[in-house]
Amino acid sequence: MQYVLLLVLIVVVIAQAILVWKAAPHWRWYQITPVVITTILAVIFVFPVAGALKSRSEWHKVKEELESRLASVEAEQLELRYGNPNDPLSGEGVLPMAQKLAKLGTEAGRRWRGLRLANADFNNGGQIVLSAPQQEVPVDGLPPEEADEGEAALAPLPLIPDGLVVYGFAEGPQPNLNVPVPIFYLGEYRVTATSPTQVTLQPTAPLLPQQRQAIESRQAVSWSVYELLPLDGHEPFVAEGSVEDDNNVFGRIDDELVSRLLSNQISEQSRAEYLRDGTRSLPDDEPLSKWVKIEFIKNHEIVVDSPDQRGALDGGFFDGSGRAVDSRLQQGDSGKVKFSKDDLLVVKEEAADALIDEGVARLIDTYYIRPLNDYRFVLRRIRLRLAELSTRTQELTYENEVLQRAIDATVTMTAAAQGEKLKLEQDFEQTEVERKSLEAYNANLASQLKETRQRLVKLYRSNQQLEKELRMFHESIVSSGESLTSAR
Repeated sequence: MQYVLLLVLIVVVIAQAILVWKAAPHWRWYQITPVVITTILAVIFVFPVAGALKSRSEWHKVKEELESRLASVEAEQLELRYGNPNDPLSGEGVLPMAQKLAKLGTEAGRRWRGLRLANADFNNGGQIVLSAPQQEVPVDGLPPEEADEGEAALAPLPLIPDGLVVYGFAEGPQPNLNVPVPIFYLGEYRVTATSPTQVTLQPTAPLLPQQRQAIESRQAVSWSVYELLPLDGHEPFVAEGSVEDDNNVFGRIDDELVSRLLSNQISEQSRAEYLRDGTRSLPDDEPLSKWVKIEFIKNHEIVVDSPDQRGALDGGFFDGSGRAVDSRLQQGDSGKVKFSKDDLLVVKEEAADALIDEGVARLIDTYYIRPLNDYRFVLRRIRLRLAELSTRTQELTYENEVLQRAIDATVTMTAAAQGEKLKLEQDFEQTEVERKSLEAYNANLASQLKETRQRLVKLYRSNQQLEKELRMFHESIVSSGESLTSAR
């Protein structure tokens, strides 16, 4: 194509030269000169114009490509920011995730991740020294962050405020995660010394043997320190991509996640409670676990903000009536939440009964929702229970020792009694022999006695007979003597 244009240009120049040559007899020099100069300049500037047009064509292609890429990047940015509502598999956007992260941050309070265990001394109440995490390696191609002059002039802040009560967790890897996460509770501590690079913690109560062993054996090298204990929730156990429906108000519970995290640490009954979370309730469920889905049949307002305002560390996020006292959770303005007709809401059974009795809502269905754990009280209750069990164990150990001593004494006495029993059995056998001999001897003596008695009886009767005869003989002698005396 370019050769054709060049040929046309040559033809045009030749034609113009012929026309000028033909008109030369009739034109003056000042008329011919501008025409020739214009022709020469036109021919000369054809090449820069062609280059400019070619460059413009290339830049136009670059512009169209950049505009296409810009539109693609903007669409991708919108999808990353807000998510794709037409694709349920694309996941949530950055803004919803940032809102959830902010919510979790509000619930968790301040936290310090990646602290390294420097020293642990359990003498004199226990002292644990943690070091600040190492500085991240700069990424190639990104400029290093420069601190402002005002920030550079300020003194470095301590790693953790002094005197703060914190909760320690051991960090470790988890499947499908690129960063370590808390996996083991290490106890409650108070900050006794702090600097920009190190912090010293002291346990507020004696550590459990498992916690102390994990620290002393340096299994817990990487620490996460939390200002507040994490709050229990329902959503962390919901399977990814699951949505709520009429059968479950939260969505499908991830059985594999529950089994992996809780199967070795809780009973089967507690595990079943986690798996049933959000499903329809059963008649024998406890009242505290029964929640009701209601539908508003008219517009209604509920006051959710408490007139009192205080921080979460001064008594929790809510007052006794369940209204928010933390300014970060309060609704603001009028402090009310407005519900329109046909809105659905899941509330506790007593709250649903109150709304139904007021005639502003109607019953849809009843669900089982697992009562959440307040770990501040759960851990204290477990610690008190463990202390009670430890005391009871000591008592039972002492009683077992006393019982064992009694058993040992009984065994000794039994052994001695066995020896005495053996001797007594031998004595009994000898006694039986002697008894039989004595019985035989006694029988013999009885027989001899009987014979002797019979003989004595015979002798006695014989003696009586002899005595009688002797008396008669004596009387005869006496009477004979008296008769002789009287004769004289």
